[in-house]
Amino acid sequence: MTRLAGIMTSRVFTVSAGASVAAAAAAMVRGGFGSAVVVQGSLVEGIFTERDVLRAAASGADLTGSPVSRWMTKDPETAEPDVDSEQAAELMLAGGFRHLPVVEGNTLVGIVSLRDLLSSRIRRRPA
Repeated sequence: MTRLAGIMTSRVFTVSAGASVAAAAAAMVRGGFGSAVVVQGSLVEGIFTERDVLRAAASGADLTGSPVSRWMTKDPETAEPDVDSEQAAELMLAGGFRHLPVVEGNTLVGIVSLRDLLSSRIRRRPA
């Protein structure tokens, strides 16, 4: 049984809700991030993903003036570090999302993607 603590990425890209879509997207590209966790202090307010960037761009909105808060998923699902990776995968597939913030109490400590979960499962598979 693999826990999220063992596979999560602790280097989480975060933005504030007031950041512009253009600035967040540029930073995501520079850092190679598929998502940004929207925080106020250490509290998770939302998640902003590549899909959200596409939705914003397709809308015709001015991305330099449009805030992340307009496009993010508010109050996203989260999981504790001791959650089993299989449970996390089920949650993500059922909810139709690819990035899951990992929190301890109310504090953001990491993020896990479907790719992380799949990679972990492949590494565990017996030869």
